[in-house]
Amino acid sequence: MTTTQVIEADLTLVRERFDPDVQVEVSDNGTITRVGRLGLAPTVRLEGCALLPGMINAHSHAFQRGLRGRAEVFPQKSGNFWTWRDEMYRLVMELGANAFHDVCFQCFTEMLHAGITTVGEFHYLHHDHTGARYALDEVVLSAARQAGIRMVLLSVCYMTGDIDAPLKPAQQRFGADTVNDYFAAVEALRGKLESETQSLGLVAHSIRAVPIDDIVRIHERCKADKLPFHMHVEEQEREIDTCLLKYKMRPMELLLDRLDIGQEFTAVHCTHTHPDDMSKFIDRRGSICICPLTEANLGDGLPDAAKMWATGGCICLGTDSNVRIDFNEEMRLLEYGQRLKYQGRGVFKSDNGDTAAGLWHTATLQGARSLGLQAGVIAADHLADLIAIDLNAPSLKGYTPQTLLASFVFGCDARVVRRVCVGGRWAV
Repeated sequence: MTTTQVIEADLTLVRERFDPDVQVEVSDNGTITRVGRLGLAPTVRLEGCALLPGMINAHSHAFQRGLRGRAEVFPQKSGNFWTWRDEMYRLVMELGANAFHDVCFQCFTEMLHAGITTVGEFHYLHHDHTGARYALDEVVLSAARQAGIRMVLLSVCYMTGDIDAPLKPAQQRFGADTVNDYFAAVEALRGKLESETQSLGLVAHSIRAVPIDDIVRIHERCKADKLPFHMHVEEQEREIDTCLLKYKMRPMELLLDRLDIGQEFTAVHCTHTHPDDMSKFIDRRGSICICPLTEANLGDGLPDAAKMWATGGCICLGTDSNVRIDFNEEMRLLEYGQRLKYQGRGVFKSDNGDTAAGLWHTATLQGARSLGLQAGVIAADHLADLIAIDLNAPSLKGYTPQTLLASFVFGCDARVVRRVCVGGRWAV
């Protein structure tokens, strides 16, 4: 628990603009109670800083932080997602519980230093190398608590090595025997969450890893329990080809046919999704999580994010493999990839044409929507997840209150983040 705070910075981001003399009152339960010119004595005075909502990472595999620098040598031929996956499986076979904890803690700490206050941890490395079933679920929760980050643990069901194929040796550490086995493991986690900063979501890893009838069951449980549902969808063309052979439909097409998709559903990547399928998915109010740095690193391809945005798609961001943890870079690459694709500028505009504001929504409000959180904006009744950036940083020199958001989004990296607050607790 925290005590009641009155936070005041030189400038505070309220409704897409930075204003001076704004105070943010935070209750002892870690939520914002009032915002404005309150005339109170500040308990936290952030001199030389601007206050913003914390950024929200909707898709992470924290253990893959351990791959950094390990998959960038190609002695015989160029690599792709599948050769990278082989390297990832080698890492999986090496990780015991202690090493898994350490790499997760390192990853979550880096996120906080980058201004990310919430992570949607797409967690599928469940079982310890000793064979202890689901032993690593508590370990990832412990690492997040120790780091001080808010977590939505997106617990993954993983049952097959590919459609109708058995699990490979490394995948045995991911696997659920049945959907009921998976549900029981999720239920066992409920009493192990830190109530103030940890919650659950359910995941079917992909069309490759879970049969469609079981995907339907998991999604129905999410709808009944009002939990977020996430799933990898069409990151690779090979996934689409295999699905067509088995089901005579593309993965997204099949999901639209079998599931009652709504706002609870976040499809991760959608790099190769057919435009007609994407249009239907957006009409049903699903979210799309794009992970620009990872998708670029793996050579996945560019999703047609410009069209998604133009047709009302809710796009959020993830760090995925955590090859680099910097949400400013994720926002920029999201925008710049589409500029290169379409040879035009200003793709992710807000309603008033402001690209920085539009990108900021992908990094905050739309991530909160994907994870089912009341966060991502400095407003009453929202979580007090906040970051303070250094207005004296060289990369911000020349800013004005009117240009500050664009200066931060387009011109800065994580080094300008000075302090981070999660639920009223100052973590960095």
